[in-house]
Amino acid sequence: MSDFNSCFTALLNDGKVAKHSQLAVNGRIECPLSGFQLLNSPLFNKGTAFTQEEREEFRLDGLLPPQVNTLDEQLERTYKQLCFLRTSITKNDFMTNLRVTNKTLYFAIIKRYILELVPIIYTPTEGDAIASYSDRFKKAEGVFLDITEPDSIEERLLAFGGSKDIDYIVVSDSEGILGIGDQGVGGVRISISKLALMTICGGIHPGRVLPVCLDVGTNNKKLARDELYLGNRFSRVRGRQYDRFVKNFMKAVKNVYPNAILHFEDFGVANARRILEDYRSEVPCFNDDIQGTGAVVMASLLAALRHTHRPLQECKVLVYGAGSAGLGIADQIVNHMVTHGMSLEEARGQIYLMDIRGLIVKSLEETSTEQQHVFAKDDEDWEGINKKSLFEVVSGVKPTCLVGCSTVAGAFNKDVVQEMHKYNKRPIIFPLSNPTRLHEAVPEDLMAWTNNEALVATGSPFPPVNGYRISQNNNCYSFPGIGLGAVLAHASTISDRMISAAVDELASLSELKEGDSTPGLLPGLEVIDNTSARLATAVILQALEEGVARIETEEDPARPGQLIQVPRDFDGCMEWVKKQMWQPEYRPMTKVKFDPELHTYQL
Repeated sequence: MSDFNSCFTALLNDGKVAKHSQLAVNGRIECPLSGFQLLNSPLFNKGTAFTQEEREEFRLDGLLPPQVNTLDEQLERTYKQLCFLRTSITKNDFMTNLRVTNKTLYFAIIKRYILELVPIIYTPTEGDAIASYSDRFKKAEGVFLDITEPDSIEERLLAFGGSKDIDYIVVSDSEGILGIGDQGVGGVRISISKLALMTICGGIHPGRVLPVCLDVGTNNKKLARDELYLGNRFSRVRGRQYDRFVKNFMKAVKNVYPNAILHFEDFGVANARRILEDYRSEVPCFNDDIQGTGAVVMASLLAALRHTHRPLQECKVLVYGAGSAGLGIADQIVNHMVTHGMSLEEARGQIYLMDIRGLIVKSLEETSTEQQHVFAKDDEDWEGINKKSLFEVVSGVKPTCLVGCSTVAGAFNKDVVQEMHKYNKRPIIFPLSNPTRLHEAVPEDLMAWTNNEALVATGSPFPPVNGYRISQNNNCYSFPGIGLGAVLAHASTISDRMISAAVDELASLSELKEGDSTPGLLPGLEVIDNTSARLATAVILQALEEGVARIETEEDPARPGQLIQVPRDFDGCMEWVKKQMWQPEYRPMTKVKFDPELHTYQL
């Protein structure tokens, strides 16, 4: 073993002196690995695409077939292999294996076949993969933080990488996964999936991200009884012990990754909002279920209103399902209304919430959360009306927009939709519950019941209906751009106005035309990298205006002794953004000596 260690150390110390971090987004890659270690590194492995010169320099001769392939040739081979598979879950497995083998190839094939593969690596298929995580487990990815070991958090994070390695962290406690609830330790895969979207949509370097699972137990008895389950089997910990664990985690993030953006994902209703509110002034953080969902829904709503020449101030929104996502949507609509001139009271008056108890009214205060109660309506205005009936509430509200976050399949039935259509010539309807089987309605029915006059966006992908493209209110339209902007700005916080700036920019990119509703409310996924770049630009410029961007206090690596200057015009700033977005392309590699100041967890 000592001979092996000596040999490995010699290989690491062989090569030129390193000058740059190997996590830069452009230029030549400096890599201290060689031989099998290089081929086993998903971040640097090129497989058969290593050039002959690289094979010699990195001691790969004899370890690869002689033919040198291009990335395009590898993509052709990989896609053929993928097409042999018949089910979505086996394709998901294939893509997982590719991700832990060759990240460049993984992201390149998603980019080329994005419409086909996003539903495979994300919702709806990823939900099935998460539910069967322990059964399908092959290789660990991410960091697992155990509530029974609260003093080891910082040590566990450092095992993955130090402050110079990480730009973006996604953390989940796995309580509210993709509409399928508590998935225990399997929730690490939602962090991994969100970070994959951060890279493919937002251009964040795949080596500069960190997926984290907070394993606080599970209330999923089926998982806990499964002898192959990989997480803690005790019931989910709550109360003070949970809060101390989260506090220790936040403190560790602040210490280890002071410049990273923290993204909360799929926390339960009881914890999601309060954790965000407790820490958003201390750490630059963002809750995708609350703010990301709200942002993309608000952008779709704004696009629909502009297309039909209706003012935001007169819009009435009925949100069916008042959990984290529904409240996040309501809050983002209110924030946007306030940003654009309405008072807080006026804005909240335009939003109606329903949950299992029916329409939320003031008499329900004792059983409502504080966040729900601010939207409660006066009981006397609803006397004689069955507040549990969606049909009767729609008849009373006459909403401009109906949003579904209930996971009640078929809730938006023909009677409800046609009642809405009676008062609203162009009803705006967003059935958003995931997975697809839990949608409140399907687009084909909504279009049929409204003579193609409904403006529809869904939570999962659907094919066009009668020539009308059905936009997906997928968070991948919002959080990658917001996250990228916050990363590049080195934002000290992510403010409501920064999110509103992203909403306005996303809404402006709608392809709807005067008299033509067929293109859909949002731009296509085919141009998502450009969409994210534009949202990031809007976020950065807003951060600079608010004084929460720290980037201009840092030295410009291209101009030693001078500070970074961000262009203030939109086009100039967007060009600056695009130059810093990682692309899935093979770049030339140089063998360098291992330098602990530059090279860390990748080894």
